[in-house]
Amino acid sequence: MGSLVILHDALYLEDRLTRGMVRGLALALIAAGVLFVMTSGMAWAVFERPMHALAEWMRKLRFGGASESPPRGLPVSRLQDESVHLAASFRAARSKEREEAQEIVRSDKAWTRDRLRAHAIDALGGQPLVVVSNREPYMHQLREGKPVLVRPASGLVTGLDPVLRATGGLWVAHGAGDADRQTADAAGCIPVPPEDSRYTLKRVWITKEEEQGYYYGFSNEGLWPLCHLTHERPLFRAGDWEQYVRANQRFANAVLEEIGDEKAVVMVQDYQLALVPGMIKAKRPDIRVGLFWHIPWPNAEAFRICPYRVELLQGMLGADLLGFHLQQHCNNFLDTVDRMVEAKLNWDHFSAEIKGHTSLVRPFPISVQQWSERGVATGTKLASHITTLRQQHQLDGCMVGVGVDRIDYTKGIAERFRAIERLFEKHPEHKGKFTFVQLGAPSRVHIPRYRDLVTELEALADQINWKFQDASREGWKPIHFLVDHHEGPAVYAFLKMASVCIVSSLHDGMNLVAKEFVAAKAEGGAESTEREAGGDKEGVLVLSEFAGAARDLPEALIINPYDTEEFAQAIHEAIMMDDKERRQRMTRMRLRIEEFNIYRWAADFLTALAQAKGRVDPSEAGQPRRPQ
Repeated sequence: MGSLVILHDALYLEDRLTRGMVRGLALALIAAGVLFVMTSGMAWAVFERPMHALAEWMRKLRFGGASESPPRGLPVSRLQDESVHLAASFRAARSKEREEAQEIVRSDKAWTRDRLRAHAIDALGGQPLVVVSNREPYMHQLREGKPVLVRPASGLVTGLDPVLRATGGLWVAHGAGDADRQTADAAGCIPVPPEDSRYTLKRVWITKEEEQGYYYGFSNEGLWPLCHLTHERPLFRAGDWEQYVRANQRFANAVLEEIGDEKAVVMVQDYQLALVPGMIKAKRPDIRVGLFWHIPWPNAEAFRICPYRVELLQGMLGADLLGFHLQQHCNNFLDTVDRMVEAKLNWDHFSAEIKGHTSLVRPFPISVQQWSERGVATGTKLASHITTLRQQHQLDGCMVGVGVDRIDYTKGIAERFRAIERLFEKHPEHKGKFTFVQLGAPSRVHIPRYRDLVTELEALADQINWKFQDASREGWKPIHFLVDHHEGPAVYAFLKMASVCIVSSLHDGMNLVAKEFVAAKAEGGAESTEREAGGDKEGVLVLSEFAGAARDLPEALIINPYDTEEFAQAIHEAIMMDDKERRQRMTRMRLRIEEFNIYRWAADFLTALAQAKGRVDPSEAGQPRRPQ
């Protein structure tokens, strides 16, 4: 008998099972996806969309362009009610502040922080002020692993901070602190001041490569020596320029992102951000933009050295108002524009028109605030501090001269040391009776020229001290060169102590040290104890004719720092000047500093910026004769 073998392929069962599982999984995923989309859509419609609308309404409320009522459809009815109350309170406070501002402005008081705040509210017409600068007003640094708030010492910060506190505006700056990121939100924003938030600081993040090219490279190895004309060759590299353009675009984008479609008044600061005005105007021609240039502007032939001169000028001319320290700088700028770009100049109105846009060019000499507003010690505490410094540096029994500078080749510190050397050569009677203290803050140490300068100055000071070393005058030396980042209280104590202050800039936009010295002498408070401690209520200022401050302080002893003989003679005159003349000179300078302080500078600039037209006025077109 045979056998019957039946073979049956059962793989179809496995295939059918696999297909079933795949089909089931796919259906489950589709169902989950549909459920997710429906849930997300409902969440967006019911919660997220109304909350975004509320956030946008609140942003417009802050910028002054919001409707009376908050958006409808908020998920919580109480949130709707509280938003209405918040808006009413905000508008009432702003209205009251404007009324108070107008009263303060009409009162015609001296320029103070409150008057500047009031003037800003009135001048800006409710529009927020946006300040753009490389330096930030509030920085966070890590100290023992914890972020600590640091307020950088800056006259600019001092002048503009109260304005932004009043207007609820925005400050856009480079976040340079090593703890800045962890203290800001995801957008780089932080409300400031921390103890009483009044405006927003938006920090711009810049990479190390960008900072090297944008700040240390193009700005400080290129534009800085070019504009200061102090025999240091400018270096322009294509890579630095690319980083400069990129960094400027970052700042411009940050401003535009925060402003949105609202109006604002933008105030750009200094040579690091020369392209920002044009970049902002390219996207928002309706925004009013000002640029203040804090360093000198050279003559047209010198500026021709810059390979990117046309692009820089076009970027700057995007501003409605261009401010410089001196009228001479305004003249040089317009002459440079006249020779290098296609623009219509009006020398009668000091304006330049390019591509249908008019830029006004005006001088605004910057100044300082009073030391009493900075929280420095006075009276017996100040006297004790002065006594400590005198003992620490063996200054007892000596008349003290002082210089306060960043260690920079434009400040004329080497010329100052040589003049002091010549002083003791010509007038040996001052040995043991007069000594000079140079407070030098290291600056831009990433640049080789600046690192080398510290070494050169230390060697020069040591050489002069060795030359006049005298065993009979133990502890005395002609020059004390103190290289460190000196805090405000120490600077103030040295300025109060000093009988002579020397500012010998080889070229400077203003140089506020001269005005800081006068401001220190302008404040009394326990003068007798300060005198007992070696302080000097009057003092004499020796000032370079190449510093912008020489135009504002003609009562100083004006010198040419390149003329060592004249320089040394001026120091001798300052030491020997009788009390009556010292008092008369200082009184006149003191009154001028009190009247034309940092608050008046900020108010003048904001007034001119708020009134700038930007558009071309046909009646002013053409190129009238250039003034001689």
